[in-house]
Order: sequence, then structure tokens, then C-alpha cells
Amino acid sequence: MVNRIHFAFLCVGHLYDHLFMLVFATTAALSLSHDWGMSYAELIPYATPGFVAFGICSVPAGWMADKWSRKGMMVIFFIGIGLSSILTSFAKTPIHIGIGIFSIGLFAAIYHPVGIALVVQGREKAGVPVAINGIFGNLGVACAALITGFFIDHAGWRSAFVWPGIVSIATGIAYAGFLYVPSAAEKMETPKGTKAKKTKNTVLLDRRLLVRVFVIIFVSTAVGGLVFQSTTFALPKVFDERLGELGLSATLIGWYAFIVFAIAAFGQLIVGYLVDHFSIRLVFVLVTVLQAIFFAVMPGLTGWGALSVATAFMLVVFGQIPINDVLISRITQSQWRSRVYAFRYIVTFSVMASSLPIIALIHARWGFDSLFNVLSAAATCIFASVSMLPRALSRKDSL
Repeated sequence: MVNRIHFAFLCVGHLYDHLFMLVFATTAALSLSHDWGMSYAELIPYATPGFVAFGICSVPAGWMADKWSRKGMMVIFFIGIGLSSILTSFAKTPIHIGIGIFSIGLFAAIYHPVGIALVVQGREKAGVPVAINGIFGNLGVACAALITGFFIDHAGWRSAFVWPGIVSIATGIAYAGFLYVPSAAEKMETPKGTKAKKTKNTVLLDRRLLVRVFVIIFVSTAVGGLVFQSTTFALPKVFDERLGELGLSATLIGWYAFIVFAIAAFGQLIVGYLVDHFSIRLVFVLVTVLQAIFFAVMPGLTGWGALSVATAFMLVVFGQIPINDVLISRITQSQWRSRVYAFRYIVTFSVMASSLPIIALIHARWGFDSLFNVLSAAATCIFASVSMLPRALSRKDSL
């Protein structure tokens, strides 16, 4: 029971992580551009420092978690990101917003190398737990659009930073209190100074194959970061432009984005089940092929057509997320897993940060149709890389 409660805290943390990082995306698209007299393309770059911090700071966060305490780092995450969000609400200029988002990104960087390592710790099959945790992360993406749209319409954009911040601080205090409860999970942790044993779900690979798998992981991570950021960050603006009479207010657009993200989140559960029972290589290839197809179909669509295809491509974008995490859990040992996750996420979020100016440039010059063509090409690149994964060793430990 205690372990289930701990898993619930980790899932809520993943929701918060993505929610806070995307509040600005909705406020920029639906409120700040009007309030401050700036275009969407002019506002987007101010989020870049936050996403840089989101990526780069994951490495020291992972190192501190492995050397000190993963659970202690999670307490810092909850309270730090909440305080940063509240401080961002006092912004008076775009520079202030940029500083606030940088602070949010600094603490948000803790979650992925630390939280995911805690999720997979001691598990024989990590696919479904990682997928469930991933669903909460995607619900955070969905809630960012919904909650922010609601606050914009009813209390102003500043409240969209304040109230989630208060809730996160309260959650951090509750989590710190929970850590005093004796947990069976403590028995699975490797005491400092001892050598960890290989768990049953860890696959031993020779050096050449190990390097090959890591290269594929980081290539697919980099390109996948571009795809993920472009879709999650831009979708509220895409809906604002393309839904027409279906989206007449910020709240309605937020609801549509929430519904799409919430439905798509369950793509992770499907993929999590598949990677636990079939070859990761086969599942990964299927996901990337579907991404390329749906992105290629999206240009020119409006109304219900745009809404339907957006739901389809978000299903496979979100579905890709647990695959690399499961791969890492299978080929790494627990005592340095946080650092491996940290390097994976520094690649992901550094690309995500650099993609914001690209989104702004493409939108300003050519519109979102060109962006979807770029994303289709990116998905094709991921397909080419994952096609080189080693073939299945066995169904249980398949790659």
C-alpha cells in the first residue's frame, strides 16, 4: 500500500512537471499577445531559457539523486517549482517572464532523471508502470491548456501561475511527510558503497551492441524532442487558428486541447503493454511510421478534420515516450540509472528549447502547414534510426 501511494506521488509529480512548463504556451497564444501587444512569434522565444534549464539541469539533478537521495530531490522539485510559478505571476515584462520560466525549468529538470528512476526501481517489467506514469505527464500537458484557458477567462493569466504553484507546494509538504512512513521500497535500494546486483529485467549486451543501442536512443530522443515540443507547445495555437466556430473562447480551446491530450495519453498505456510483450524494435517502427503518415495528412485541414487528425498524431507522439525509458531500464544498472536518464533528457529538452525559435520562425513565415511537413520528415528520420535496433533476443527481454 505504501509503495502504491509513493507511485501515486510520482505520477502526480509528472503531471505537475509538464503542466508548469506549458502554462506560458497557452498564455502566450491566448492572452499575453493581446495584453502586451506582441505577436505569438515574438513571445515564444522568451520561453527558451526555461527549456534550456529543463534540459541542462537534468544532469546535475540526476547526479545529486544518485549520490544523495532521489526522494529528497523530489521534495525539492515539488516545492521549488511551486514557488517559481508563483514568482512568475508577478512578471511585468517579457524579460521577467523569461526569468520566471527559467526558474520553473530549473526545478522541473529534477523530475525526469529522478522520478522515472524511482518508477522503474526494482521492477521486473517496467513497460506498464512507465506508461501509467507517462499518462500523468501527458495529462499535465492537457491540463495546462485547460486550466490556463479557464483562468484566463475568469481571473486573468497571472492566476494560472499562482494557484497551481500553491497546490504544488502543498503536495511537496505532503510528500515530505509521507517519507517518514516506513516503506518496503527502501529494501530495494542499494546501500551506498555496495555493488548492485543485475536485476532480471536487465539485458547484458556486448560493448558494440551497447554503443549502438545508446546511439539509437539518443538520436531518436533528439528528433523525438522536436516532434513532442512542436506538437504540445503549438497545439493550442493550431486550434485557435483552425477550429473556427468550434473554438470561440480560450476556455473552449483549452477544452479541445485537454480532450486531445487526455485521449492521446492512453497511447502510452497501449505501447507500454506492447513493449512488455513484444519486440521493442517492432513497436517503435510501427509508432514512427504512423507519426509520419498523420503529420503528412494534417496540412490544410480545418474544423473537425483538424481535430480528428490532431488526436491521431498525438496518440502516436505520446505513445513513443515510454519506449526509450524502458530500453534504458533494461540495459542499465540501478546505481547509475538516474544519470543515464539525465543525459537522455538533457538531449530531449535541449532540442525542445531550440525548437521554440524554429516554431516561431516557421509560423511567422509559412504557417503551421510547413511545420507539419517538417514533423513528418522528422518522424521518418526516427523510423530510419530505430530500424537499426538489434532484433529480439527473446520475447521477455526483447529489444
